Amino acid sequence: MENEQEQHFELSRSIKTQTIIIVAIGTFMSALDASIVNISLPTISTYFNVTLTTVEWVILSYLVVISSLLLTYGRLGDLYGHKKIFTIGFVIFTIGSLFCAISPSILLLVISRGFQAIGAGMLMAMGPAIITINTHIRDRGKFLGIIAVSVSIALAIGPALGGLLISFFGWKSIFLINIPIGIATFIWAIKSLPFTRSDEIHPFDFKGAIFLFTSLVGIVFPLSFVDKLGWKSPVIIGSLVMGIFFLILFVITEIRVKHPMLDFKLFKNRVFSMGNISLLLNFMSQFSVALLIPFYLIQVRNMAASQAGLIIIANPIVVMIVAPISGILSDRLDTRYLSSAGMVITSIGLFLLSTLKTDTRIFLIIIYTAISGLGIGLFQTPNNNAIMSAVSRNMRGTASAMLATMRNLGMVLGISLSGILFSTHSKSLIKILTARGLSGIELENQVFIGSMRFTLIIGSLLAAIAVFTSLIRGSLNTKKM
Repeated sequence: MENEQEQHFELSRSIKTQTIIIVAIGTFMSALDASIVNISLPTISTYFNVTLTTVEWVILSYLVVISSLLLTYGRLGDLYGHKKIFTIGFVIFTIGSLFCAISPSILLLVISRGFQAIGAGMLMAMGPAIITINTHIRDRGKFLGIIAVSVSIALAIGPALGGLLISFFGWKSIFLINIPIGIATFIWAIKSLPFTRSDEIHPFDFKGAIFLFTSLVGIVFPLSFVDKLGWKSPVIIGSLVMGIFFLILFVITEIRVKHPMLDFKLFKNRVFSMGNISLLLNFMSQFSVALLIPFYLIQVRNMAASQAGLIIIANPIVVMIVAPISGILSDRLDTRYLSSAGMVITSIGLFLLSTLKTDTRIFLIIIYTAISGLGIGLFQTPNNNAIMSAVSRNMRGTASAMLATMRNLGMVLGISLSGILFSTHSKSLIKILTARGLSGIELENQVFIGSMRFTLIIGSLLAAIAVFTSLIRGSLNTKKM
């Protein structure tokens, strides 16, 4: 990589601090609205008198839109300015939040959530790029760690904050609270964020962007419903075929076009390609836990939702503590060893969680959950630091968006895969245990425990694979940056 004379060397400490805080707020808000809404679904379902299958689209529309547009935002940021895309994201996110709050029907709420997601995706995609460009390589891991903490805080407090707001002010308040924060941070960003973009100005690849969006929608949509409809469903098959077809068109277009939206030469960089694969595997493995452990605590252990939340929160709290520390370490040590060690610990944590029984002591559940969080916190910031530092300045927005894309796809794939594995294994266990004479609650609990064990062992194996992909990615020569 060429020796870059970047503007972050000239930024005052005050501007640099404000930049980090503004990006942290934007990242926090976009992540918060992915977690705070979950707890409101029963209330929204009752309010509009719709089924769970229908109200799920309040979540899915947000997830699908974000996942499908992140790479487009990354390239737009490189071409027209990361600050410009980031601040536009605040405007769209804030207006979308207002539309959500005043929606008179479930259809308009789902559409408004999709519109809100357009802005949230801009905030997610631009954050790491803005931080990377405006900080020195020796401090980059530390500041990226702060961004990781903002995500952990959002995921940790989302359900609790949502429950509190709904209890006192109704479900609309979870969207209305975004408006004053969004307006204030937008004004602050306009005044304080430094302007950055690629030095090379050329036309945006609209054809590639359309093909990529269509392909990702076609792939993400069926993965969200395959556990309900099954792989043989014409809807699932048709959507996947469409997604793969447009993905092939996208690849062909990007190879031929003079100025591609996604330059495939990036993937020749082993640090970049293996780092992104490791990130995908990390989120796939950890979201197998996110799906199953709440059901284990509430349905099998008969805990109140508030008590279950206090146990689950051990994971993001540990990530919150460890991520900045691992970021600081990544500025001084080889990031591949830190990331690999993190995935070793994550794999061990998931395996320990797979050993849970109907009478496992609470303190052991908390310890196992915390171990998983320790691994995640140790992995993510060094891995993100390596990816962002491996690309040239004019591709930072694209790299930043790729991080967010891998994170969201990992969530979708992890939840979908764990749902499929759990459901398939449950059917087999029911036949076996019924033949042995089990029935009622005992049968249900044994089926759940056995299926959860199988699913989390697969999650542990995915984390173990990420150890390998982290190790083989090679190291960065920071002296050249």
